[in-house]
Amino acid sequence: MCKKPGPVLCLFCLLLVLIMAGCESGTGGKAVRRRNVLKDEPQIIVELANNQEKKLGLEEYITGVVAGEMKPDWPENAYAAQTIIARTFALKYLSDNKTNRISGSYQFAQEYRPEKITPEIREAVKKTRGEVIVYKDEYINAWFHASAGGQTTSAKVGLGFEKEEPPYIISVKSPDEEAPADIKNWEVIFADSEIIRALQELGYSIDSLSNIEIVDKDQTGRVVSFMITGGDDSITVKASEFRNALDPQKLKSTKISGLKRTAGGFAFKGSGYGHGVGMSQWGAYKMAREKKSPEEIVSHYYKDVEIVKEYD
Repeated sequence: MCKKPGPVLCLFCLLLVLIMAGCESGTGGKAVRRRNVLKDEPQIIVELANNQEKKLGLEEYITGVVAGEMKPDWPENAYAAQTIIARTFALKYLSDNKTNRISGSYQFAQEYRPEKITPEIREAVKKTRGEVIVYKDEYINAWFHASAGGQTTSAKVGLGFEKEEPPYIISVKSPDEEAPADIKNWEVIFADSEIIRALQELGYSIDSLSNIEIVDKDQTGRVVSFMITGGDDSITVKASEFRNALDPQKLKSTKISGLKRTAGGFAFKGSGYGHGVGMSQWGAYKMAREKKSPEEIVSHYYKDVEIVKEYD
């Protein structure tokens, strides 16, 4: 004959129910706190090309962003990690700017490409619905890039970030070994005229070019600054600024292993693709293939952060 549960057991069960009501299990078994700052999924306006715009729910926008920012046929958990990051970026942008409008262009926000959506991407967005990354209950700067070349860097070095370094951005090892060969090792040559034009766009008065030297590097091997000599004048330029002005698609990163003068230009050898801050997409790819959860991937790249659920 079974006995009725005593008052202590009943109280324990009630506490357990209350605790579970405030949390839900993440895809890797880690509890995701229900913060529910937003009562419902936000409705936003995405600004498209040719002055067109589109009104849609945030989750549908995020689905198109993950399709635009990641390659097809990747592991679902890599898509899911990117989803959490993209949602965090969007909600921080909308909150900081007190708006419901966001650009669909990567030049101004995140690349929105709904035509590239796959069932796998839809599932990744669905299973992380409403999840964002916070540090001390504030949205983080959810920076990411294609490949860290084995080690991520600080915001100050990778992005030329002028504010105080965010405490959640740290340099960590990144398993980028499955990145394509032209990302793991690359070489590009820029003509003197291209470099001079880039420097002039940055506001430097320089009409000729005689030499470029690496002034210093950080512990990850990324260039912090260059000294550029033209005639009798020398200027020191942040490497992150220089890369963006020159061509960040061709000068793939500032993790430069070689720099030499060529006929009419300069040759740069390096590795990685992107600024190297925050999550590496090729690192997320490898971790997802190793069955890491989206939350585990995110927590690897951002220190002491929490993943919370903003709405159901």
